[in-house]
Amino acid sequence: MAPPPWPSCSRGEILARELRLYQLRHGRRLSTAGAAKLLAHMLHPFKGTELCVAATLCGWDGCKQLVLSGPSLYYVCSDGTRLQGALFSVGSGSPYAYSVLDGGVRWGLTVEEAISLAREAVYRATHRDAYSGNCVDVYHITSHGWTRRDREELREENMYSRLSS
Repeated sequence: MAPPPWPSCSRGEILARELRLYQLRHGRRLSTAGAAKLLAHMLHPFKGTELCVAATLCGWDGCKQLVLSGPSLYYVCSDGTRLQGALFSVGSGSPYAYSVLDGGVRWGLTVEEAISLAREAVYRATHRDAYSGNCVDVYHITSHGWTRRDREELREENMYSRLSS
């Protein structure tokens, strides 16, 4: 049996709609773990097809009743994989990004240090991997919500000026 056709809107829009419906039905937000499970179930019909999706899902669960309160990060793949962890890099450039992240990630990074490290990891991935893009989207997630930094296009001349300063 063929999987159902994927709608023209993005997976993010569909997931956001389902999360909002959950909130309206139950009067509370779904946990990040629950959202990761929902996304995995949404992608399950596409297992073994030409559609391959790998995504990171992060959030801050603030509900006191939940065992999983605080920040959480999940990796979800259309092959059925769903993992919780502290650090993920997704895509064909991941090994290059991990080489930067493994050397620079530590507890206690300031927000600016973390953003700089993320930029460098994406830059290295795009520089070495022909299939990676060259833009970085940075989201900062706290217990008070999330903010999105402006999308940046990573050019070699910009990165070298940032790295040298």
